[in-house]
Amino acid sequence: MIRKNLRLMAAAILAANIAITTAPLGALADPPPQRGSTPPTTTPIKHLVVIFQENVSFDHYFATYPVATNPGGESQFTARAGTPTVNGLPLGLAAPQNPNSDSTGNVYQPIRLDPSQNYTCDQNHDYTPEQEAFDSGLLDKYPEYTATACSAKTYPGVSGLGLGVVMGYYDGNTVTGLWNYAQYYALNDNHYGTNFGPSTPGAINVASGMTGNADPNLQVNTGGDVVNNTVIGDADPYFDDCHGSEYVGMSDANLNIGNLLSDAGISWGWFQGGFTPSSVTPNGTAVCATTTSRLDGAPETAYSAHHNPFEYYASTANIHHTPPTGLSEIGHGGPANHMYDLSWFAQAAMAGDLPAVSYLKANRAQDGHPANSSPLDEQKFIVDTVNLLESLPTWRQTAIIITWDDSDGWYDHQAGPVVNQSNSTADATAAVGSGLCGSGANALAGVQARCGYGPRIPFVVISPYAKSNFVDHTTIDQSSVVRFIEDNWNLPRIGNGSFDVIAGSIENMFNFTRPSAPGLQLNDLTGQVVSVTNP
Repeated sequence: MIRKNLRLMAAAILAANIAITTAPLGALADPPPQRGSTPPTTTPIKHLVVIFQENVSFDHYFATYPVATNPGGESQFTARAGTPTVNGLPLGLAAPQNPNSDSTGNVYQPIRLDPSQNYTCDQNHDYTPEQEAFDSGLLDKYPEYTATACSAKTYPGVSGLGLGVVMGYYDGNTVTGLWNYAQYYALNDNHYGTNFGPSTPGAINVASGMTGNADPNLQVNTGGDVVNNTVIGDADPYFDDCHGSEYVGMSDANLNIGNLLSDAGISWGWFQGGFTPSSVTPNGTAVCATTTSRLDGAPETAYSAHHNPFEYYASTANIHHTPPTGLSEIGHGGPANHMYDLSWFAQAAMAGDLPAVSYLKANRAQDGHPANSSPLDEQKFIVDTVNLLESLPTWRQTAIIITWDDSDGWYDHQAGPVVNQSNSTADATAAVGSGLCGSGANALAGVQARCGYGPRIPFVVISPYAKSNFVDHTTIDQSSVVRFIEDNWNLPRIGNGSFDVIAGSIENMFNFTRPSAPGLQLNDLTGQVVSVTNP
């Protein structure tokens, strides 16, 4: 009875937290879905949930893990005995360990941001400036190339930092929930954006590992967002009514993981906040103007088209944001074509019809993106989602991945290996001498403008089978998510230039012999532990 009450409470909190237009009234009256046989997997994981957030470098959230400052009045964090360290910043954080300078020679050091400074401005995280900030691996030009000074009017508490805000990091007194997940499950400190650049390349890479081969006939006002028919910027998806004035579509020859799952008859879905149209025009075009509120009460438009990777492909798009016919369609073929509003996820989970693979994208108020969200807003969404999933009967066969689409340009002291060269007009050369990405002769399938790996990004695995209080150092990237899905469900590689053919495996973060990680319920506002249950 206690576990049932927790499940109902978690679902209610998540539904309220999502605060998106609800599903059609008739949906909940559908008969229970007919559950067929479970698709065979190579591991005990039958359900994978990818919580895909926004704009965080590894150091921005885990620079001093597992040591928090713990000043009075802030959410406290004390590491468990035996907690391993990460490749983070030296605790002194003093010169000359991390010298970063701007164009006039001013030097900046990493600086701790506290919970009252949770709202910050967005940094410059475009493809070329990020390479310039790397400075051929010296990583000393962030204030010059990726910093954006925060104004006092919009971001009280951080305005005085100027360009130095780009060196800011949070510790376990702000991102308490994520630090607690790392305590009881597995964290990787060697995970990178597949390429340099902002949200769209990261989103496409976590779905396919392939940002190249954009269709030249499906590019409208893309400018510098598409170079050599490779997506390097935030042009919206062509196959989405809610795109803006700049949009692009991928070639029909390109596949994504959704195509492979559908071909194999394996259930899957992309669930995004605000996907349900706020209205529909007389000609049937969806309008996406739904707003939700941040913790501070500020309203934000819920849906962002360029955060949805599957809408760039005609084969997996839901152009008019058509709703599913009911719960029985979730994860399967139908009018929605596997693209759903986030509100459908909790309904399907509670009905016992969790898809084999689910990608979750929070509404913009809770996706963690600076300028429209914050670590505390993000924490509420993540904790509510994980609390719900851990209360379900399917939990013993579930794995959750929490990761992010790009670094936002935030400082990180660790450069990843260059595994794919590029020699496009967008690759930095003047500022870094011979250029970061070499001649481009060794580019995958010869496709340019995919310099990578890019900046380091956090990667957390939560599962009964996750290694507990474990830090993995395996080199992985965003397309490692694609590789895990392919390997776990016996799917072929996407190939054709996809990074999945060279992606590192995340399986060292698991112990598939037996479920040994405990169940964990956290407070969604403080991130502190509410309960721990034996596996």
